[in-house]
Amino acid sequence: MFTADQLVAHAVGDYLLQSEWMAQEKTKRSLAALIHCSFYILPFLLITQNVYALAIIFGTHFVIDRWHLARYVAWLKNRPWPGSAKWDECRKTGFHPDTPPWLAGWLVIIVDNIMHIVINGLAITYVG
Repeated sequence: MFTADQLVAHAVGDYLLQSEWMAQEKTKRSLAALIHCSFYILPFLLITQNVYALAIIFGTHFVIDRWHLARYVAWLKNRPWPGSAKWDECRKTGFHPDTPPWLAGWLVIIVDNIMHIVINGLAITYVG
């Protein structure tokens, strides 16, 4: 289901083909997120030509990045445990405000990457 090709396509699309402008603006402006997703999808064309799988990869990447959904997933996974903080305190990364900023930043990036990789793998494997 998940292949090295898919992981490389994700890394190239999300890191090598993403400019600093895209990274800074994609959670603020839909145009920046759309441009980022247009570049993001390019490496996946080498893996699949399935239009439906590509549309799912493009669309979910847009939604996850534009509204920074990884922070909600991070917050929800921590929510049921004792000492969890309210959303207003965790809004920036989804992690407790006592989490060191460098760690919260990396953890939300990891959550974001896992979300993309799982969705991409499911789309490539099962759609079409």
